[in-house]
Amino acid sequence: MRARFGTAGESDSFRARGYRTGAQIPQYLREFELDAFEYQCGRGVRLSESTAAAIRAAAAAQGIVYSLHAPYYISMSSLEEDKRLKSVDYILQSARAVDMLGGKRVVIHTGSCGKQSREAALEKALDTMRLARAAVDEAGLSHIILCPETMGKVGQLGTLEEVLALCRLDERILPCIDFGHLNARTQGGLAAKQQMAALLDRMADVLQDGRASAFHAHFSMIEYTAGGEKRHLTFDTGRSFGPDFEPLMELLYQRGLCPTIICESAGTQAEDAAAMKRYYCGQFDAGEGKKA
Repeated sequence: MRARFGTAGESDSFRARGYRTGAQIPQYLREFELDAFEYQCGRGVRLSESTAAAIRAAAAAQGIVYSLHAPYYISMSSLEEDKRLKSVDYILQSARAVDMLGGKRVVIHTGSCGKQSREAALEKALDTMRLARAAVDEAGLSHIILCPETMGKVGQLGTLEEVLALCRLDERILPCIDFGHLNARTQGGLAAKQQMAALLDRMADVLQDGRASAFHAHFSMIEYTAGGEKRHLTFDTGRSFGPDFEPLMELLYQRGLCPTIICESAGTQAEDAAAMKRYYCGQFDAGEGKKA
């Protein structure tokens, strides 16, 4: 198996090329030879069955695998129990929506630490994740995979270790490794290939059941300040902040890993995802040439 590449939402060129509806996204992605898409529900899950059915059929015809980003206002670590319980319901809504789209993965922001310690925030998030996993199972959606995401701001819950702790709860919880977020919150801590390798090593150490090979990922170049993430950039504008994608593509090929990589560049998601895929596939082409 090889890695999949796709976009988070529509790139600016989607409408520039004359496309208008969600059901046309799979055809658009195929123009870039991409095979994944992350449906955005950051401001709430609003997806009708008829729209989902049209998208699902188009995605199946083009071989596009869908994931879904759950609402941004989910707070699994909130000090307020009511907010945590509402977050469970938002995750359940997201699970139903991605199932209608024919996908399996739901990406989740875990929330911020606020006025509590990181340890206390993580304990609340662990409890909320347990409740969410149970609610999704009870709804007959046990095949849906929940993907807590590494986050870009220092005050947010979502370091690599915190996400891996959530993943330890159940084998159907898969890490969403946002390389740009981790680079931003560590002030350029993923600038070198060896730093990316160490991240992949740590995942493999903790998750020894295949999840470290088929993990979910976000990739973009992100401007950052002392507090972490400031804004998403493009591959043309973000090289001074990084992280660079080439070292990661080389590691994926060298280690035989097959994640789904969703590009979150600011308006050039499809173009930048295609650049990653070309570089990644070039590793295979070069390897086959050597064998010949």
